[in-house]
Amino acid sequence: MHKTKQLLLIAIVIVCSIGQLLAQSTINGKVTDSKGAPIENATVTSLSSKAKAITNKDGIFTISAVQNQSIEISSIGYKTKTVVVKGASVNIVLEAAAVNLEEVVLVGSRKGGRVKTESPVPVDVININQAGVPTAKMDLTSVLNYAAPSFNYNKQSGADGADHVDLGTLRGLGPDQTLVLINGKRRHQTAFVALFGTRGRGNSGVDLNAFPQAAVDRIEILRDGASAQYGSDAMAGVINLILKKNTNQWSINTGYSGYYDSKFNAQNFNQTNQYYAGNKLDGGTFSFSANNGVNIGKNGGFINVSVDFLNQGKTFREVGTDNWQTNSYALPSPNTGRRAFGDGSVTTVGVMYNMEIPTSASKKTTFYSFGGYNYKASDAYAYTRNWSARPDRFPVNASGALIFDPNIMKVATGNGLVDTFYNPHIQTHIKDVSLAAGLKGDAGNGWDWDLSNTIGKNDFHYFGDKTYNASSIGNISKTHFDDGGFNFLQNTLNLDFSKSFKSVAQGLNLGLGAEYRYEQYQIYKGEEASYIAYSNTLGQAAGAQGFPGFSPSDVVSANRSNVGLYVDAELNATKKWLLDGAIRFENYSDFGAVSTFKLASRYKVTSNFNLRGSISTGYRAPSLQQINFSNTLTSFSGGQLVQSRIANNNDAVTKSAGIPSLKQETSVNSSIGFSWKAAKNLTFTVDGYMVKVKDRIVLSGLFSAGDPTLPAAFTTALNAINVSTAQFFANAVNTTNYGVDIVADYTKKWGNKSFKVLLAGNIQNMTIDDIHVPTALSSTTLNKKTFFSDREEAFLKASAPNSKFTLNLDYTAGKIGIGTHITAFGTVKLMGYGAATADNPNQTGINPVVPTDANANVFVPEVFNYNSKVVTDIYASYKFCKAASIFIGADNLFNVHPDLGVNQQAKNWAGDNESGGPWDSVQMGFNGLRLFTKLVLNF
Repeated sequence: MHKTKQLLLIAIVIVCSIGQLLAQSTINGKVTDSKGAPIENATVTSLSSKAKAITNKDGIFTISAVQNQSIEISSIGYKTKTVVVKGASVNIVLEAAAVNLEEVVLVGSRKGGRVKTESPVPVDVININQAGVPTAKMDLTSVLNYAAPSFNYNKQSGADGADHVDLGTLRGLGPDQTLVLINGKRRHQTAFVALFGTRGRGNSGVDLNAFPQAAVDRIEILRDGASAQYGSDAMAGVINLILKKNTNQWSINTGYSGYYDSKFNAQNFNQTNQYYAGNKLDGGTFSFSANNGVNIGKNGGFINVSVDFLNQGKTFREVGTDNWQTNSYALPSPNTGRRAFGDGSVTTVGVMYNMEIPTSASKKTTFYSFGGYNYKASDAYAYTRNWSARPDRFPVNASGALIFDPNIMKVATGNGLVDTFYNPHIQTHIKDVSLAAGLKGDAGNGWDWDLSNTIGKNDFHYFGDKTYNASSIGNISKTHFDDGGFNFLQNTLNLDFSKSFKSVAQGLNLGLGAEYRYEQYQIYKGEEASYIAYSNTLGQAAGAQGFPGFSPSDVVSANRSNVGLYVDAELNATKKWLLDGAIRFENYSDFGAVSTFKLASRYKVTSNFNLRGSISTGYRAPSLQQINFSNTLTSFSGGQLVQSRIANNNDAVTKSAGIPSLKQETSVNSSIGFSWKAAKNLTFTVDGYMVKVKDRIVLSGLFSAGDPTLPAAFTTALNAINVSTAQFFANAVNTTNYGVDIVADYTKKWGNKSFKVLLAGNIQNMTIDDIHVPTALSSTTLNKKTFFSDREEAFLKASAPNSKFTLNLDYTAGKIGIGTHITAFGTVKLMGYGAATADNPNQTGINPVVPTDANANVFVPEVFNYNSKVVTDIYASYKFCKAASIFIGADNLFNVHPDLGVNQQAKNWAGDNESGGPWDSVQMGFNGLRLFTKLVLNF
């Protein structure tokens, strides 16, 4: 440890020395507006060396330049300025081209940029380099969960592939109802579709952790429907990631974090070897990222490159049994269903570049390109296999006796708790590659054009490890399986034109364009041993335990294309009144045509108070993943692990159940709100919204092959493939989301000190307006409720807490910085499967009730009330020199956990929730206090 400290100190001294040496040949400066306010994200270019730099939030930059030579400073909304370098520092004042800008946003507008507070729809701007440093959170999705008011995300556990991919949501809608752009170009989705977990069930989406966070300069989140502007998926809004452009400046971040949960670390309860456990400090995460760029040519071209590496360990959480009758955080018996409950481990490495090259000194035409590669290897525990409960899932000899494998199996001891068990591992190798390239320029007569092609592919490959195919009698040598997987490819070709007409009213900007998109989805089979049912007379289960591989009957290769046309206009009707409008037409090769529109307006009541509102229609095409995914897997039904079939939309099983072909989801969005700049450094925005979605695609409940009330053709088809239950994707639900977003932002700077306060909140509620049950599944009330049960309704409604508020307080004085970020999560309500009752004979979550611990004849609703919780994060920073800073701190300082996922009157039914563990994946998560330190180098 002493050597490590010495090496760290030496490294800091070296970096600071490098910074001092570089200062001898670099220029330091600050860019402000006419009122002295710093201008962030201004581009500073040395006309001699072609070096580039971007100003930070304080308007400060460092650039390599030659004395008595010129540098050029430009920023959206300001007049470009050229100054001659004289001395080691320079202060530059930019004149506003039209109005003084605070934070300029590009998303939601075909114009060059717009002041955030003067946009007709709400937009958050998040500097990820600032938001992602003073926190233990090491990935982009987790950072956004605390930085954006209506963005929600939870790491899943015990949810098969959902444990390995990170999908977030906006405004309580699905992860695939938010469009993600990079540099304004459509990002491809993951090939994964969520089947389990607490959020996004039946949905796909974009994995925001599938590219280096270091490549991102800022994130714009448009919190409004935008299908008419951008096409499918933009029902809840748009997330636009702007990549970095700076050159000749290293930005290196490295850090370590770990969870120290003194309450519920599984180590605390493992005296009789009931659980898998790690160390007192678990979930250890090391991250490293680097970013830099170089100039290309003599006309201001550049390439910026980023690399990321992250390695995160597993966490293990359980609760005790002491005083379980009175202790709300204790349960009556060990959790034998999830003896390895917690987060999976992950290793990620990624690289991304961003490039622009003007073709001539006039810069009338510019070639641009960006893209990257990301690889993620993840390992998570499946449900526990216990010999006492399911010997058919263990390797046995010809006489049916257990073959004990000491390398994988464990033996639990203790009075009445002796058992042999093992935990299969579900592993994934996820590869993500993307490439965008285009030309943009001036076509003359005021017209700008942009021609681009963007291609991306995601490959999701499953493996089973430390597990068995129990039907292979006598075999314990085969413990690792290639389970197969799936991939998704998307190629998008865009041609866009825009022109400003200054003589129309107070200015008109017209945008129009066309898009051609091609998509392909494939499922590829696993090795035979991963899915096969070997012939045996002992009734041993088929396929690799944990995640049976994809079989030849699952293999599919599907594709489609669509063509879209749009027109977008922004009219400044008067100096105070802005009108936006857009219409879009798209035609899909598989389900037909759809058209959408949007109208938005902003009115300047006073110079510092704006009213704004919008109304629009939207849509989301059914994804190829939802149409074509199929698999036979292990599911939880009737209190037991059973073989369940997820049948694709074209499967004979699906057709026999009367499930129609999937079609597009449609929506109507409306919002109204205001922005108020109450003082020079104080801004308020409040926006209410309503989103009505029709024909939402969801994953149905489990239908039993033994149910005589179901169509005979359906149950015959299930019995023919030897599965107990089946479920389907269907356009089943109409919903309405109501909510309000609130943001208050205050910044005060004086001398070398600054104080920033940010309050951001979202209050929301979802109602389920209608459930469309196919006629063939409507013969009984039981079948109608099975199609989309009360339990599934609860999951849909709980896609976001009913409220989430964050309060950030940050103070800096010279070299020292301190801060606290407080987040209040609202209530979440989920349901269990319930006991077998007249309403719920198959234990599928229909009006689920369970007997109380005190009286087995008294039943209570199996509702899990995750009450409101407040989480406090703190940090401190110290700037050793201009080139090096260190951050230390703690997330969830007071080690707050969600309430247990159980009805407190019926604790003997613990584990009947989605995760099978003490908690579901809700609110702040279940891992507790997280400590961190980070070193930030800029030189």
